[in-house]
This record gives sequence, C-alpha cells and structure tokens, in this order.
Amino acid sequence: MKAIKQCVGVDVAQDELVCAYGVLLEDLNWQIKSRKAFKNNLSGFKACIKWVESFQDSNSEVLFVMEATGVYHEKFTYWLYDQGRKLTIVLPNKISNYMRTLSIKTVTDSTCADAITQFGLERNLDTWSPPKVIFRTLRQLTRERDQIVAERVVIDNQIHAEKKEAYPNANSLKRLTTRRKLLCKQEKEIKSEIHQLVKSDQELEQHVKYITSIPGVGELTAVIVLAETNGFELVRNKRQLVSYAGLDVREKQSGTSVKGKPRISKKGNRNLRKAMHLPALAAIRHCELYRGTYARLVGRHGIKMKAAVAVQRKLLELIYIIYKTKTIFDPAFEERREDSTSPSPLHSLAEADLSIEN
Repeated sequence: MKAIKQCVGVDVAQDELVCAYGVLLEDLNWQIKSRKAFKNNLSGFKACIKWVESFQDSNSEVLFVMEATGVYHEKFTYWLYDQGRKLTIVLPNKISNYMRTLSIKTVTDSTCADAITQFGLERNLDTWSPPKVIFRTLRQLTRERDQIVAERVVIDNQIHAEKKEAYPNANSLKRLTTRRKLLCKQEKEIKSEIHQLVKSDQELEQHVKYITSIPGVGELTAVIVLAETNGFELVRNKRQLVSYAGLDVREKQSGTSVKGKPRISKKGNRNLRKAMHLPALAAIRHCELYRGTYARLVGRHGIKMKAAVAVQRKLLELIYIIYKTKTIFDPAFEERREDSTSPSPLHSLAEADLSIEN
C-alpha cells in the first residue's frame, strides 16, 4: 500500500540519536518500519541519512521530528537544514503528554522515538527554520546577562548576610565584593555589545526605536522580545504570541464540583514573561492608559499581581502591533479615537489590542 507521509522520529541524547522510521499509509494506518541508533556527531548524521534513504519512498518527502532537548539537538538540526531536509522541533512536554494518551508503560529511548514518529505522522506540524544570525546572537547575550544578574543577586544576599553576622569576616566580604564588581563589569560589557549589534543593523535599530516609544519599554526589553521570537517570524497573531509567552489564561471547570480559578498557563517562554515584568510596572506608574487599566482590574477583583500580569500581556501584544505596523506609540490615541468617526486600519488594529482584558 502506498505511503502518503514519511516521518523519522528522533530521540536526542548527548551522545546518540535514537531514530524510528515510520510511514502513514493510504488507509490512514501508520507503521514503524525500522529503528536504529546513531552517534550524535557528523559521522552519525551522515549514517542516519544513508539509513533513511534506504527506506525512503520518492513519492513524498521525509519529515524529521525531534524534541527540543537543551542544546544537544542543535547540531543535528542545523546540519539537516543545511542538507535541505524538512524538519520540525516539538516541545518535550507535548511529546510526554502525547505519550500518556498512548498508555505506554515502558519508557525507553526506542519507545520515545516511536511516539515522536507517530506524533509526526498524525499531526500537521510547522516546518522549522533557523533564527536569523543577529537574533540568535542577541538571544545568547540577553540570556547570559540574565544569568549574570541572577548570580549577582545571590552574591548581594551573601554580602548582606555576612554583614549582619555578629563577627563579619573581612576577607570574605572582600572576595564577595570583588566578585560582584566583576559581574557588574561583565553585565556592562554585554549591554554595550548588545547596543553595538542593534546599531549595526539599520532595520533592527529602527524597529527598536519604534518599540521603545512604548512607556516602560527600554532597549533591552525590546531586544529580548525580538530575540526570543526571532523577530516574530513564526507568530501569526497576538493570541499565538501570548500563548508562546505562557501568558494565556488557563481555566478548568467540570460540572458543579470542579471550578478552578483562571490562571496564566506559564507553559511558554519564561524569558519573555520575565522580560515583561518590570516594563509593566513602569508603564503602570508612568502611562495614564495602563494606570487606568491596572486600577480598573484591581478594583474588579482586588488582586494586584493579576492586574499587573494583564498589563504585561497588553504590552507584549502592543510590541507585536508596533513591530508589524512600524509606528510610534501614541498615548493620545484614545482621545483621538473618540473624536474620529472613521479610524484608519492601523487605529482599528490598535483599538482591538487595547480593548483586550484578562
């Protein structure tokens, strides 16, 4: 029977790639034809392609599906892309949740590869493409800076604890202070490197200028959002962006006995959520529009953090709108909208963005 879809599920580990080759037949039944493990290096990549070609049906293209396992999948991913192969990357929690529906009792590398193959055969998945070089570099730098800031917070706590002891150790304080100065110096270097990278790309610099016109949003926040989303390349709408950031609302209700409180899912890019926290607080403090939204939501349910998260979501959506429309943020838009009887398409788009409340 003719195969209408071919898929290779790859369970990636540090040293090996466990692959399962499967096909979807015309009667919509799927079948695993072969399994094999390869080394996670260049020779293993070539051997994997040779193995796939021995089964491949020329009537359809083979799709490679793998989990995003830290950094171990990246070399194989970029190599496949350079070879012109079609591939997709799936979040690990999606595969683990999918495996629960299959009632798999024994979890091994082979069963995981089988499940990934079946997942790829059953679903219509988006094809992966590598991020732009400048966004990839900026993401590395912003994440490095985030780690440095977290380490500096730990040292600040250690310095505080040491000073509050009955008999502080002068040498310990000296070493901690030296380490803190080094971290501050490195953070400054990273910020300077980020700034120079932004200035080196005229289009990116202009986009950052538009985005930083939003109250509370600085250059670093704009760069983090663009780097983590690859310039919104695969983002089709605001709802998808909010879901990717984990700021989408999750609610569980069933009958009369189960009625959970609505919460944000947090199943998304935590770097995006973290980047929007301080800008939201600054926007609430300095922008009348967001201060009014915050006050209205706090007056409705009395939970300040919930209202702040709603502002985070609005800011993220507005960054997306401004990036796509290449416009400057206009704080007087609401007043003009009330006076205008025929707003422009851009105004209508912004109006829809600002009218969403959690």
